[in-house]
This record gives sequence, structure tokens and C-alpha cells, in this order.
Amino acid sequence: SKTLEYIRKNCSQEKGGLKDKRTDKFLKAILPVHIYGHPADMDAFREIAVEYKRLRFLDSAQAHGAEYKGKKAGTLGDIAAFSFYFSKNLSAFGEGGAITTNNEKYADVIKKLREHGQSDKYRHEIIGYNSRLDELQAAVLRCKLKRLNQWNERRRKVASFYNNALKDLPVEIPKEAEWATHVYHLYVIRSQERDELVKYLKNNGIGCGMHYPIPSHLQKPMKKYGYEEGDLPETEKIAKEVISLPMHPHLSREDQCR
Repeated sequence: SKTLEYIRKNCSQEKGGLKDKRTDKFLKAILPVHIYGHPADMDAFREIAVEYKRLRFLDSAQAHGAEYKGKKAGTLGDIAAFSFYFSKNLSAFGEGGAITTNNEKYADVIKKLREHGQSDKYRHEIIGYNSRLDELQAAVLRCKLKRLNQWNERRRKVASFYNNALKDLPVEIPKEAEWATHVYHLYVIRSQERDELVKYLKNNGIGCGMHYPIPSHLQKPMKKYGYEEGDLPETEKIAKEVISLPMHPHLSREDQCR
């Protein structure tokens, strides 16, 4: 994979582990992202994890119900994190999230971290946080979880309609790998005239967004790691072209046709 090629080219094995030659930082873990609801190619990341003996932390925040070769997101790595933010495929009444793992050691540490580092009441073993999911959020999520598959299927139907409607236009539509089940948290197209298209849509009363216009490596806090514009040309190119069209399971055919 391109990621593995990058690591072999820019990293070296040293006593402290795998070191990035550019930043002098050590690679501690691998973080694949199931972006927009489409699962990452986990076999490629597994190859990296096995070769370099690194954990795989999965960003599954946008992938509730997504599948990779028949396996659900959240079961594909060592640890996976989900978001229940109000716009997600599975959302709470307010803020919330969850972590999944099948490793008892990791689960034990995570449970302590979420409750001030406690192993028992008033017994703190590590520095932790107050990250417990309250009962109201849990109750809402339990009710909504029963409808997740139905809602995801509805998103897939909306995406199929968009695909057919846009296939002959000068835009790049989302692709679904043969090994994937896309749940379309977002429906993202690409256009070389992105800014003009966004203006046109908004002038005609069609909401749209840009996920994400500024790449992570060009954000201000990343400057200390030595990143500069041009370091990730494909990422930077895509960031200037992406447009998120309206997408949710209750989107009417009338609104889709606008």
C-alpha cells in the first residue's frame, strides 16, 4: 500500500522503535480512519501493524454499521472509537461516544480512564477523565440502535439516487469498494470548480458543506512537527475539491431532486 511505502521510505527502525526521519518522532500506533462512512482498507493497515508491531486504533466516528469484508467497523483493529454527536448515523440526545476492544487489558485501562482513573470508588490508579456516558444518552442510543440498519439502508438508497443523477456530470462521485459496505455518513463529491459550485448550490437554496477544507497537517498546531504545504499533495488537492451534499435517512425524494 502507499502508506506502507511511505513508512518504509521515511521511517527507520531504531532502539526506541520506528522513527520518522522528518520529525524525529517515534511511530507509536496506526490510526486508520473510516472516513465519510466507508471503511478503510484494513488488510493494508494490518500489514503495517504486523511488520512494525504497532497497535491499530480505529477512528470509527463516522462508520456506525459500516462493514469491511463482512466485519463491522469497531471489530477491525485493537481499539475503535465511535462518536454519538448529533449529526452521526447513530446519535445521542447530546454529546457521547464509545470505545470497543476485545482485549481485556485495554478494556480495563479504558474503564479507568473514563472515570478519573479509578479502579474502585475513591481508589485512583492512574490520571483519568470524567468521560462517562450518562443514563439519558444511553437510553436514547438504545432506542435508536434498533433503527440503525434501517436508517443506514435509507442512506444507501439516497446515495444510489445521487450516483445515478450525477454520473454524467463533471464531478467525481463516491466509490464503494467491492469489499465494503458504505453507510454514507456523508455524501461527498469532488469538483475542480468547487467554490463556484458551492456558491451556485447555496444561491439555489441547497445546503452543502466542505469536509474538510484545511488538511490536518496544515493546521496551526501541526507546524511544530515540520509539516509544510506541498508535503501531502494529494490530500491538499482533494481538500480544495470536496463538497458534501445533503445526506440523512429522512431526505425526501423531492429534496433529493432539487
